[in-house]
Amino acid sequence: MLEHSDPAIFSLIEQETERQNLNFELIASENFASRATIEAMGSTLTNKYAEGYPGKRYYGGCEFVDQVEDLARERAKTLFRCDWVNVQPHSGASANAAVYLAFMKPGDTLLGLDLAHGGHLTHGSPVNFSGITYHAEFYGVEKDTGRINMDAVRKKAKEVKPRMISIGASAYTRDFDYAAFREIADEVGAFLWMDMAHTAGLIATGELNDPMPYTDVVTTTTHKTLRGPRGGMILVGKDGENRLGVVAPKSGRVKRWGEVLDSAIFPGTQGGPLMHVIAAKAVAFGEALKPEFAEYQEQVRKNAKTLAEEFLRRGYELVSGGTDNHLILVDLRSKGLNGKIAEESLDHAGITVNKNMVPFDTESPFVTSGIRIGTPAMTTRGFGEAEFIRVAELIDRVLQDPESDENRKRVRDDVREMCQNFPLYDFVTV
Repeated sequence: MLEHSDPAIFSLIEQETERQNLNFELIASENFASRATIEAMGSTLTNKYAEGYPGKRYYGGCEFVDQVEDLARERAKTLFRCDWVNVQPHSGASANAAVYLAFMKPGDTLLGLDLAHGGHLTHGSPVNFSGITYHAEFYGVEKDTGRINMDAVRKKAKEVKPRMISIGASAYTRDFDYAAFREIADEVGAFLWMDMAHTAGLIATGELNDPMPYTDVVTTTTHKTLRGPRGGMILVGKDGENRLGVVAPKSGRVKRWGEVLDSAIFPGTQGGPLMHVIAAKAVAFGEALKPEFAEYQEQVRKNAKTLAEEFLRRGYELVSGGTDNHLILVDLRSKGLNGKIAEESLDHAGITVNKNMVPFDTESPFVTSGIRIGTPAMTTRGFGEAEFIRVAELIDRVLQDPESDENRKRVRDDVREMCQNFPLYDFVTV
């Protein structure tokens, strides 16, 4: 139907599908959703308004979308071993905005990981609503190790006395010590929040430490390592839904956390939920509960470790010296390159990465000294350790002579040949 009704959009979708099929997708925050997930997103559920929550809607005709949302919530609770979930956030940023609204007042102090050291934009960056609305303070990584020093976090927390401490990162390659963060939060009387947007899939299957027993609230996106549709979610761990201690601003009534967080999403920060996306979330959660998803996450980590070892063998510097999760952060300064040049050259060769700042970077965010490389998407396509050794080789070939069109063309031919051996979607009929 689309081909005939809007050939311009149809053609662009076809071209993007071809790009995905014939390129190495190595952006750490991207993945490939299943056909079933994509089908749910393109369903008639997009037509339905359903403001409110199952059983408490502001519109009629919600009997079936209520069941969809209930399925998504129950599957998420099972997947993440938690008591309470809200699946309505349109994005990770939307979920985070609701957490701020629920637990903080404008001007309150947040302590989070510095964006320049691998943190999240919505954890207090001065150009983001979180840094504009709240008073943001930051902890970082050590220069010599590239890792978070918990003694330094404790010292900073005692100094600034935050209302909330955030954990989570977009470019931190190591796992987190949630027990230590909990101790610090208790010492200074702060709420503890984990944003697991990048690592949710690895956490769900036990590949990384579980924040649920230690944190007060957890947010995530539903794509990235979780491999679902683009969207967000808020979770509270065991016994969390019954916790008291958040005071409603107007009534002064002490509410349960789930109640406060629900209100922070609707009507606090959003209107009608995207029921077609919630259905796709339910599909993805169902897929994530299958044994093969755990095998997939294990392979994601193996592939990242292999990639890190291969880059080190080839003389590259990695922030923190390696990885515990799904990504590596390559510091290109020793190679005489910057992230902008590397990203553009690799893109011409059919290899998609993103330029990324490294800790204590001297370049601007638009240039950067590094690149971030992730394994989730190509692991979805079937790449194993042998293929990722080849990936490192091809990246190295480009970066050894980044200005050579002939060199990039030869690498692109090799990339396409590998991609054709691991097909993703059929063209057009995704």
